[in-house]
Amino acid sequence: MRFLRRLVTILTATMILGLLAIFAVLVMRFSTDSGLAMPDSITLPDGTNATAFTQGGDWYAIVTAQNTILIFDRTTGALRQTVQIKPGS
Repeated sequence: MRFLRRLVTILTATMILGLLAIFAVLVMRFSTDSGLAMPDSITLPDGTNATAFTQGGDWYAIVTAQNTILIFDRTTGALRQTVQIKPGS
């Protein structure tokens, strides 16, 4: 019985330490700045309605309700590229 009690105690301690380690990793991961921040303002062409936003290292993109993707430069805010999306069937 002593052996079984020690095994249960060791398992409990291992599980507690594991949960603390997972919690610490999550806190460290979410507290660091990823370097990608939302732009302060985005000026869209007239008549477009934004439906989605995504971003990369030096660009961000707006998906519009008019089936286009507008890709902007992160530093200047200038429109880099427009991609037309073919409507689904």
